Amino acid sequence: MHKSYRVLVVDDHQVMRKGIRALLANDPIWAVCGEAENGRQGVEKARELHPDLIILDLTMPEMNGLEAARQIKQFAPDMKIVIFSMHESPQVRKETRDAGVDAFVSKSALGDELTTVARKLLKDSSDGHSSV
Repeated sequence: MHKSYRVLVVDDHQVMRKGIRALLANDPIWAVCGEAENGRQGVEKARELHPDLIILDLTMPEMNGLEAARQIKQFAPDMKIVIFSMHESPQVRKETRDAGVDAFVSKSALGDELTTVARKLLKDSSDGHSSV
């Protein structure tokens, strides 16, 4: 039996959270352990649930994804974080790297790209390699 990875989904749009949950439900390797609708809740849930992976939106109320990622990396530096956002530019990608984010996937990409990147991140971390 394969290891399953615990995933926290953080996005302010319920439809997007449901879509990500449905995408991950297609493969038993993923187990969504929680959801949050803003960065502040995401930080709290990350602390509480200790997921293997966080899929984090960039633009959210109360606390954006970059600030949430910075805070999460302070108490859980090995926790893998993927920013999943519509806002894609070289500047945004640089800011996500500077915040300690492990990967960036555009919401305009096919869903397969999100799961491919997530799988690679977690496989590499268990093999002792670095991020995407």
